[in-house]
Amino acid sequence: MKVQVNEGVLAYMEADAVPEAQGSTNPMGPDGPQSRNSVVICQTVGQSIFTSSVSSAAGRVGFLLQKDEGKEASCPVLFIQLNELFSTPDGLQWKQTARWIKFEEKVEDGGERWSKPHITALSLHSLFELRTCIKKGTVLLDLDAHSLKQIVEKVIATQMDAHVLRPEVRKKLTSVLLRTPQHHTTKSQLRIVAELGAACCRDKARKRSDPGTEISEAPLKEQLKNQFQKKIPAEAEVSNILVGEVDFLEKPFIAFIRLQEAVGLGALTEVAFPSRFLFILLGPRAKVKAYHEIGRAVATVLTDELFQRVACQAQDREDLIAGIDEFLDELTVLPPGKWDPTIRISPPKCLPSPHKRISIHRREWKSHCNGNVSAADDRHTHGHQPVSEELQRTGRLFGGLVKDIRRKVPWYWSDFYEALNIQCFSATVYIYLATVTNAITFGGMLGDATDNMQGVLESFLGTAIAGAVFCLFAGQPLTILSSTGPVLVFERLLFSFSKDYSLDYLEFRLWIGLWVAFFGLILVATEASYLVQYFTRFTEEGFCALISFIFIYDAVKKMLSLADNFPINWDYKINDVTLYGCICNSSGTGNASMLTEMLLPPLGSAGMQQGLEAANWSLLTRTECLRVGGHLVGNSCNYMPDITFMAFILFLGTFLCSMTLKSFKTSRYFPTALRKLVSDFSIILAILIFCGIDAILGLETPKLIVPSEFKPTNSQRGWVVFPFGLNPWWVCLVSTVPAVLVIILIFMDQQITAVILNRKEYRLQKGAGFHLDLFCVSLLMILTSVTGLPWYVSATVISLAHMDSLKKESTTSAPGDQPKFLGIREQRLTGLVVFILTGVSVFLAPVLKYIPMPVLYGVFLYMGVAALNSIQLMDRIQLLLMPAKHQPDFMYLRHVPLRRVHLFTLIQMLCLAALWILKSTVAAIIFPVMLLALVGIRKAMECIFSQQDLSWLDDIMPEKDRKEEEEKLQSSQEEESDSEDSEFMYQEKGPEINISVN
Repeated sequence: MKVQVNEGVLAYMEADAVPEAQGSTNPMGPDGPQSRNSVVICQTVGQSIFTSSVSSAAGRVGFLLQKDEGKEASCPVLFIQLNELFSTPDGLQWKQTARWIKFEEKVEDGGERWSKPHITALSLHSLFELRTCIKKGTVLLDLDAHSLKQIVEKVIATQMDAHVLRPEVRKKLTSVLLRTPQHHTTKSQLRIVAELGAACCRDKARKRSDPGTEISEAPLKEQLKNQFQKKIPAEAEVSNILVGEVDFLEKPFIAFIRLQEAVGLGALTEVAFPSRFLFILLGPRAKVKAYHEIGRAVATVLTDELFQRVACQAQDREDLIAGIDEFLDELTVLPPGKWDPTIRISPPKCLPSPHKRISIHRREWKSHCNGNVSAADDRHTHGHQPVSEELQRTGRLFGGLVKDIRRKVPWYWSDFYEALNIQCFSATVYIYLATVTNAITFGGMLGDATDNMQGVLESFLGTAIAGAVFCLFAGQPLTILSSTGPVLVFERLLFSFSKDYSLDYLEFRLWIGLWVAFFGLILVATEASYLVQYFTRFTEEGFCALISFIFIYDAVKKMLSLADNFPINWDYKINDVTLYGCICNSSGTGNASMLTEMLLPPLGSAGMQQGLEAANWSLLTRTECLRVGGHLVGNSCNYMPDITFMAFILFLGTFLCSMTLKSFKTSRYFPTALRKLVSDFSIILAILIFCGIDAILGLETPKLIVPSEFKPTNSQRGWVVFPFGLNPWWVCLVSTVPAVLVIILIFMDQQITAVILNRKEYRLQKGAGFHLDLFCVSLLMILTSVTGLPWYVSATVISLAHMDSLKKESTTSAPGDQPKFLGIREQRLTGLVVFILTGVSVFLAPVLKYIPMPVLYGVFLYMGVAALNSIQLMDRIQLLLMPAKHQPDFMYLRHVPLRRVHLFTLIQMLCLAALWILKSTVAAIIFPVMLLALVGIRKAMECIFSQQDLSWLDDIMPEKDRKEEEEKLQSSQEEESDSEDSEFMYQEKGPEINISVN
């Protein structure tokens, strides 16, 4: 739609622009015959073609925001309530009809419930009327008053001094404004049920109550017990809007008041918070609908963060009008007849940052004052993220390590007492079970690959020692150390090489580990971790996807192997049920004496005389039959009817239950606190539910087996590996070759995981420790190599699960607004307790043996899928299968052609496939080199893609946080690194208001 105006209006706009620019007064006066709409149009177009680049309204707003710069906390959250005056059989009475924090809630027509939060839909005429009210009404800024009675008296006195109000209506007006309002307070479910029985009495009492009672200056009991207060921040303030019609006024009584100090106004407000703003509109009868719409317009304008700051800093009436004009400047109008105004628009899941709008206004004002209006117009490209402080080189040996230690020491004690939260208990149990499962899984695979030179017990012991030491001294204690798939591949190849060339595996491995530790310390000393800045999203997502697929693949592979151990009788026929059976038969070489001991009653019993006649082979169990040398005969001897299917039910049930309960906090059912508690304990609840189902059914599903004795898995080895004696002397030199491959693998694995965990999206406050983490891992390589324990490095998937289980969200959120992500509970205690429990799990075998392995494999599957869902690669893979009209509105799709997005995705998929093939074949020895090659491939892609495309497709910041990026940057940084999407949203504010003026 276009802005359609007639020639007369255009002529007036042009004529009006000149005196406004020169600072003169309109010769026709504010009450002249000109069209009010044309004035509003002229002033609300911030970038008018008939005026300078910055209008007077924008100039005022920019000046006020510039004064407010550096006082981000000076404008608290506003709770806004609308009270309307109704005529009842007992007289006039104020009733609350709506409220706002960010979105509107109405009292439904029945008067017993609040509506769902929704975006306010206003008529444009109501905003014009509001502007006129502010222009012609009484405006009192920084009024010194401490009660509603004082406010009303001063407002009436001001209007009487200005001869706007007749003296004879003073008493009536005061009486009306000081009447006690009726609020619709939010009550708990239990309170509502308790009041149902007393409904009749309550109705009678309400009928007997006098609506003309003067308002109480102290908060009422129902205000103090209002459950809605929990959703409002403690430092919030109230804005009261009073509108209605009376029969003793001939023209509207209008007042906008800003109090000098926020004060409590007793029973006026629904919640017991101090009030800052008041807007009063009382007028003649027959215009109640207009008063209602103007009241909603005031409330909506006050919910705007930009206008709130203008209202807090305004010095006079013109500043408020300028704020309304800027509000109109950013307004988007829906055309009539193209939508249903009765439909309530649901709040969006993500809102643009208000700080961005404010910073744009400040920058435009600075640019205008400096004569450099186009400064903000030249930055259209999305810049690359600056290098973080943790990765800046010092140029000194171990300089980065020293900086990491200095950065982490002040936070060390808080890393323990900040863990005193129930969420940390949930995270501890969850990660403990995941770590134990991982230790058993990789321990078993290591045992198979190394002839039990490293088995389950070594895996438990190494995980406990290495993990606990790392959590105590690392720079990022939220990292979980574990054996990983790439390290397991190298261990298998190393054992095969040692066996083929008659070398002692543990001694050869010791020298490799010592060289790896030496190379790692060199990397720490030379601050090689600064190379992490070249690990872009392309590299991170490739590695993270690989590890996630390994988790998913191992979980599914373990479950499919159950079909071999517990075969399914696919040839079962219900008609042949009488033919199925299995008995124990003598092989002719069986141990008759043992058989007799099993089957004969105890000596001296009544059945002793039966002797060997009781020794019937058919009475033996399967285990007893095999022990005495018998063999099983029958076509159902290898048939275990329910184990495999039950295991898959436990496996998939645990996975689906974990996914469902994790997302339960966004459900519509039950109170917020309960939903959050269920979400925090989702994994534990899923495990308990399906462990209970398994126990009730009593099937012999495979259970968790924990070593019960503290001794090496292979009796031929000890707890200390000596460097000399079993291998030739030159092995210590040759070990440098595989050590180079291992240090590449360790460095890439450790640092890619560290980069993922230290993303800005997690809002970590205590900083990273890339150098310190690598230093700890290098020292632990010495310890685990000398003791013959597995090598440990950061486990990407389990570490991401650990971070996800420790996310903090705001406890107070406006109705309709999503809880804000506040960061991660950064502490050392959860990881430390997890690894201590892993170490003592040997003594918990009697309890852990009741946990079915399929349940833990379901947790593995959940962690792998959850990690995959956190990367942009999966979103882009889904785009390959979607028609364009059904594709989500991702920000990079607005700036990069779809075919370029698909090409980028296909290259990533090919690299991921290459990594998987290398890992699974004899070429796995070059797997570390291929990881390093990902960085080179990403660099080569600059020949295919433009920098603009890569800046959107290959950015460390996730898509959902790009819009909030500017909240974290200082105003000085915004001038250099604004993101294009935010700049595009608020830059060059043209006339978006589509108005037709006839």
